[in-house]
Amino acid sequence: MKPALLLYCQHSVGIGHLMRSLAIAEALSRTFRVVFLNGGVFPPGVTAPRHMEIIDLPPLGLEDRQLVSRGGEQDVERVKAFRREMILGTYDRVRPAVVLVELFPFGRKKFAYELLPLLKRARRAPAPRPRVWCSVRDILVAARPDQQHHDDRARWLCDRYFDGVLVHADPLLAEFSESFRPSRPMGVPVHYTGFVTRSEATVPAPARGDHILVSAGGGLAGGPLLRAAVAAHALLPSDRRPPMRVVAGPFLPESDWEALQAAVQSNAAIELVRSVPDLGAEMRRAAVSVSQCGYNTAMDILGARVPALVVPYAEQREDEQTNRARRLAALGLMRVLEPVALTPQALAVEIAATLPFRPTASTLALDGGPKTAAIVARDYEEVSLHNDPREGRQRVA
Repeated sequence: MKPALLLYCQHSVGIGHLMRSLAIAEALSRTFRVVFLNGGVFPPGVTAPRHMEIIDLPPLGLEDRQLVSRGGEQDVERVKAFRREMILGTYDRVRPAVVLVELFPFGRKKFAYELLPLLKRARRAPAPRPRVWCSVRDILVAARPDQQHHDDRARWLCDRYFDGVLVHADPLLAEFSESFRPSRPMGVPVHYTGFVTRSEATVPAPARGDHILVSAGGGLAGGPLLRAAVAAHALLPSDRRPPMRVVAGPFLPESDWEALQAAVQSNAAIELVRSVPDLGAEMRRAAVSVSQCGYNTAMDILGARVPALVVPYAEQREDEQTNRARRLAALGLMRVLEPVALTPQALAVEIAATLPFRPTASTLALDGGPKTAAIVARDYEEVSLHNDPREGRQRVA
C-alpha cells in the first residue's frame, strides 16, 4: 500500500497555485496516496489527476486583502472554524507519512489560523511523525512594508515546523535568496526542482495559426488587459490585422464578461470564449500570445515557444509577475509591456512588434513535477530506513 501524502493548496485570486499543485500531485501520486486539500473554488473545466482524493474546503478568497467567502456563507469566522476542523479531521483520518503545504509560510499569512494547528499536530505526532515540506514558486512577493519582519518570521516558522523547502524554479532564472532575505539563514534544506509544467496536453495542437491569442489566467484580475486587447485590435494596421481569440478565464467577473461580449459583437474578427481546457495547447496554435505573466502562463509560453507579449499583473505591491517577466525577457524568451503603460494604443504597437518576434530556445529546467516527486520520495525512504525498528534506531527529530 502506498504511504499517504496530504497536500494543502489555497488559491485566492488566480488559479496558478492550483494548477501547479495539481501537476505536482499527479507526479507524487505514482509513489504516494495523495489527499488534496483544496481551499479555493475549483474552476469549471479543470479536472483533478486520477487516483487522488480531493477534499474541497469551504472556499475562501481575497478581496481588498480581506478574506471573503466564495461559497455563499456570509460569516467568514464560521467558515474559518469549519475549515480548520475539516483539515485536522482529515489529517487524523489519513495519518499522512508526508505533509506538503503550498506557499506558507512565505505567503498565505491570513491562513495561518488553520495551517499552524495542522503543522503543530504533525510536529507533535508520535514517532514516526510525518515529513513536512513547503512547496513554493520561483519568485516571491518582496515589496511588503514589513518585508524584513515577514521574511524573518517565515524563516523561523520554516525551521520550527518544516523539514525542507521545494522551490519550483531553475536558479539560472532566479535564486530563491533574491526574493527571500531573512536576517539569519534557514536551517532546513532548500531544493530546486526545476519549473513545473503540465506533463500532457489535453487538447491537440495543430500547426500554428495566424491569430492573436489573448488570455489572463483565471481572469479575476484580467479585465483591464482583456478590454485593452479588444480595443487594440482595431488600431492594428489594416493590412496586418490578424484575427483575435480572447480567452476570458473562468473567474472573470460577470460584468466584465458582458462588457467584452458587447465590445466584440460587431467584430467578426474577434472570437470570445469563457475558458479552455489547456491554455498551452491554445498557445501552440497561435501566431502571438498576449497575456499576464503568472507562473503557469509563463511555463505555457515556454512550452509552446510562441512569440509572446506579456503585461504583468502588478496591483497592490504585487511585483512577482513583473520580476519574472523582466528576467524571461532578458533571456530573449518573451517581450514585456510594463503594466503602467497599458493602453489600447500602446498594446497595439507592441502586438505589431511581437508578430515578427522569435523567442530564443529555452535551456531552463522544466521537469519540476517529476523532480519534486523524486526528492520527496527519496527523503521519505531514507528516513523510513533510518527509523527501521529492525535496526534498533529512532526516527530523526
